[in-house]
Amino acid sequence: MFVKMKVFGVTNDPFTNAPIVILKDEMDKNVLPIWIGLLEANSIISVLDKVQFSRPMTHDLIKNILTNLEVNIARIEINDLVNNVFYATIHLLMNGKDVIIDARPSDAIALSLRTGSPVYVQEKIIEKSRKIDLVQKEGMQDQTESQEWEEILKNMEPEDFGKYKM
Repeated sequence: MFVKMKVFGVTNDPFTNAPIVILKDEMDKNVLPIWIGLLEANSIISVLDKVQFSRPMTHDLIKNILTNLEVNIARIEINDLVNNVFYATIHLLMNGKDVIIDARPSDAIALSLRTGSPVYVQEKIIEKSRKIDLVQKEGMQDQTESQEWEEILKNMEPEDFGKYKM
């Protein structure tokens, strides 16, 4: 079963300063943090901040190619979590045929924001993500820091997301 989610914002990991895209379900009941790269964060933030570039950036180019080929992104799905790595698929509709493309969640999210395509996360991934070994993943000192991080995520408000600094 899948849960429809939306991009809540992009922030920095308070312990490593790595960018994180935060997804929330429509009822604000479930939160899913996904650590991403700087370039992908910039691509996502540019859409959220409505930044217009004089020339198309990579995700804009992909959107333009799909549009010109009359291919639609029906949805993206974040559907697996293995060894603290998230996996996603982009579901295309091309000439009445469904085509599924493997993708990094950050790229899929960047495209979904540009096309208005919905983002779905498999319920088991939301549950699994709550059990990510944050101590190992982020090099945290102990379980206390891991619990602090969980509390930070639970209590985040939109105003906590300032301009992301590259």
